[in-house]
Amino acid sequence: MSLTDLKRNLVKKKPSKVSIEDFIDDATNYAAGKPSKLEVSDNSSAQSTTQAKTAEKPVKQFRHATFTLTEQSISQLDELSQQTGMAKSKLLRIFIANFSQLSDDEQAGLLALCEQANEQG
Repeated sequence: MSLTDLKRNLVKKKPSKVSIEDFIDDATNYAAGKPSKLEVSDNSSAQSTTQAKTAEKPVKQFRHATFTLTEQSISQLDELSQQTGMAKSKLLRIFIANFSQLSDDEQAGLLALCEQANEQG
């Protein structure tokens, strides 16, 4: 085998011109995890591979939330994040999921303990 056998024979197509609106719409689709509408490919195996990868990975959709925490809660969350190596938002999702699985009585008891701690602190 010579080096000329390794030469790439495929000719790249020049990208087609895209309007600003189409580009922005495609960027929005990308951010939402949707496939690009601008990609044009003659290689059907590449498309099927891309579709298989997106079918394997479920798209997690998170929403931005703004809320207020005490300084103590923030420092405790920071410490937990450093100890576990998990993101603070992931820790909060875990805490919420665990709290929601408690019975009504257990939730009420935990909330009462928190109120007592706030009154003392």
